[in-house]
Formats: sequence, structure tokens, C-alpha cells
Amino acid sequence: MKKYTGLFSAGMIILLWGLHLSFWIQEPIHWQSPWFYLAILVQTHLYTGLFISSHDAIHGVVSIEYPRLNHAIGRLCAILFAFNNYTILRKKHHHHHAYVNTVVDPDVHQGNFFIWWFKFMFQYIHWTQILAMAITYNLLKIWFPMENIILIWELPAILATLQLFYFGTYLPHRGTHEPDNKHQSRSQAKNHLWAFLSCYNFGYHYEHHDKPYLPWWKLAEAKEQNSQISSR
Repeated sequence: MKKYTGLFSAGMIILLWGLHLSFWIQEPIHWQSPWFYLAILVQTHLYTGLFISSHDAIHGVVSIEYPRLNHAIGRLCAILFAFNNYTILRKKHHHHHAYVNTVVDPDVHQGNFFIWWFKFMFQYIHWTQILAMAITYNLLKIWFPMENIILIWELPAILATLQLFYFGTYLPHRGTHEPDNKHQSRSQAKNHLWAFLSCYNFGYHYEHHDKPYLPWWKLAEAKEQNSQISSR
């Protein structure tokens, strides 16, 4: 069963994302209800899960045995996450791993947080994505309230992008690193619950760069091993 864990993980995230979105996009908005704000946070986390699943597919670990299925799921997750282009994501992410924290790294720009975020976003946004989002938004308006579409479909995607950037790129790569840090990255302190809630263990970023063949749920195990080595 272990060889199907990646498929199960990605499938569950896609299913939960779809069910949660389907429910809340048609629910009346009650601004005083804490459940509404919690729903936005949950949808944001599920969007992040879509991207992480797509990212794992880029590294070929959603389905190692079936590469075509692996990349098909990665492409689907990228499309569900605001029509991202999987081909562009795949090419640039491998480039990031090969040239991390150099002038040709598409993800790392150093300096001001918002300028860095803008440059990061600019690397991946394509005009076809913007067009697809606009068409889908206008189609959704036929059946659902505009406020619901914005707050449940669009806003969580934006927040998830910020979440992914902050915990998965900015914190791990900002500033200078030790000369012997071959991956030019750092990891958050060991806290598996927070690591999952913040970015599906992607805060264990040194471990990801050191072992990119590990899926997101195995990064905690790699962090445990590194912590034991450093404590000796």
C-alpha cells in the first residue's frame, strides 16, 4: 500500500478541496460567524495542498511507478490552483534546485519582502492563466454570488500563494547562509504540527533540498534524523 500513498494523498486533497469549495461557495455569508473565517483558512490550506501535490509530482513522487499518471495529477492540481501552468512550474522548479540562491534562480531574489514576492509571482504567471481565471469567474457568477466566488474561490488562492512563498521560499532562503551550506537553505525548528499547518512540512526546507525525492509527509522523518545527528 505504501507505493500508493502519494496517489491517496493527492486524491484526498483534491477531493477535500472540491467538497469544501462546493459547500461554501453557495452558503450565505454571515460576517459575524467565526465558521465563515475558518472556512477561508481551511480552503487556503487545501489550496496549499494542491500546490504541494503538484510540486511532489514535479519531483516524480506522487506516483513513482506510473510517471504519466504522476504528471497528469500534478497538472490537474496546478490547474485547480488558479490555472497554473504545470510545464512552467516544472521547468522553473528544477532550475531553482539546480541553481539555488544564484542570480539565475527563478525563486530567490533577496531584499525587500514584497519586491521579492512580486518577482517570484512574475516568474510563474502566464497570460493564459489570467484569461482562464477571468472566464471561469464570469461563468461562476451565473450560479453563485459574486462575494462567495471572491472570498471562497479567489481569496484563498491568493492567501495560499502568500503562504507558500513565505514559508516555502522566503524564510528558508532569505539572507546569507554558511559557506558549507550546499543547499543555501534553512529549516524551521522541529515542530511537526506547525510544519504541517504552515506549509505541509515545507518549512523543513533544507531536508527537501537535500532529499528532493521525499514526498511532503516524509520530510518530518528527515527532520527527525537531522535533529538526532546535530544533537550528537
